[in-house]
Amino acid sequence: MARSAAGGALEAEIARLARGTVDFIQPEDLRRKLAQARENRIPLQVKLGLDPTAPDIHLGHTIVLRKLRDFQDAGHDAVLVVGDFTARIGDPTGRSKTRPPLRREEIEANARTYTEQAFRILDRERCRVAFNGGWLDRLSSGDWIELTARYTVARMLERRDFRERFEAGTPISLHEFLYPLAQARDSVELKSDVELGGTDQLFNLNVGRDVMPHYGLEPQVVMTTPLLEGLDGTEKMSKSAGNAVGVTEPPLEMFGKLMSISDPLMWRYGLLLAGVPEDELARMRREVESAARHPMDVKTDLAVRIITPFHTPTAAAAAAAEWRRIFSGRETPEEVPEKRFPATTGTLWLPRVLVDAGLAKSTSEVLRTVRSGGIELDGARVGEGDMTIEASAPARRLVRVGKRRYLRIVIG
Repeated sequence: MARSAAGGALEAEIARLARGTVDFIQPEDLRRKLAQARENRIPLQVKLGLDPTAPDIHLGHTIVLRKLRDFQDAGHDAVLVVGDFTARIGDPTGRSKTRPPLRREEIEANARTYTEQAFRILDRERCRVAFNGGWLDRLSSGDWIELTARYTVARMLERRDFRERFEAGTPISLHEFLYPLAQARDSVELKSDVELGGTDQLFNLNVGRDVMPHYGLEPQVVMTTPLLEGLDGTEKMSKSAGNAVGVTEPPLEMFGKLMSISDPLMWRYGLLLAGVPEDELARMRREVESAARHPMDVKTDLAVRIITPFHTPTAAAAAAAEWRRIFSGRETPEEVPEKRFPATTGTLWLPRVLVDAGLAKSTSEVLRTVRSGGIELDGARVGEGDMTIEASAPARRLVRVGKRRYLRIVIG
């Protein structure tokens, strides 16, 4: 009876850890590893690698980070690998051309913020942060020859993005083949029991699984989590695509972005980001379809749930109330950033003012927003012939860019 109960507990743990994953290679390997961990009272080493290619983590990253937290909550140890070495190669995943490598200074600066932001989700006490430059920088030429001998060019070309580039005659640099092998060497160095990643990392993770036995190690279990569509509902969430929500953004900014997603996308965000059980989401969907509940109410509820772990319940609720006040009643936020100019300035060109204030990346972006009707000055839509402001007398002018960004221009 005791053995049966133990087996039931083991199966329940596997089910919890596998929940929400896409690829799981192989369940029987995880079952064996978990049984050994229980018997020996030694936690599993669960690895997640992140290349610090940008200074901030966005909501798309949090899906796999939460899966790593699931393993921590089950009593296992997390190893967060910061790819300071692999970022210098440049991950070719999903790329149609060679990714430009980052400078060491960029990598170091990004790594500092990445790790701190990851601890908004991970238990710091049960997490080891390891920089893979610590061992990859020390590999000799012989070590690299030995590593590359473990894989063939034919196997590399099984990878979809490599194969498509090869067939299209698009150059593939030799150093790009080193990326999955370097990631595999991380697993060897760390004696990884499980490696996590997004579905786009499946090839890289399986290379680690294939290479480890050559170094006398059991192959790691591979588990992938879904990729999250960005705010546009089409491309993967990415800072460079401009469709991301950063985990350190103010609550109101996060809330406003989440309220901008399409109604169909809100169900996926509810499942992947808010952690709402599928049966509860199904109930919400039925309520919306029967008109028993307005989609905006559901989206508000989900946005609050998504924001809360990164701020507080009070801050998330306040963001929801402020958003309703501003955008339902078309009111101005209580706090609006100001940009001041002396009354002797003369004429201000609005696109330059908005760029200098950080509300746009370029004057060309402002011009595109104006053409789409997305900028208002004192409540009136700005046209291409209305982009100058006279600064010859004291005045306070309110600019709205898009749905959520405001600037008060104070003259004098």
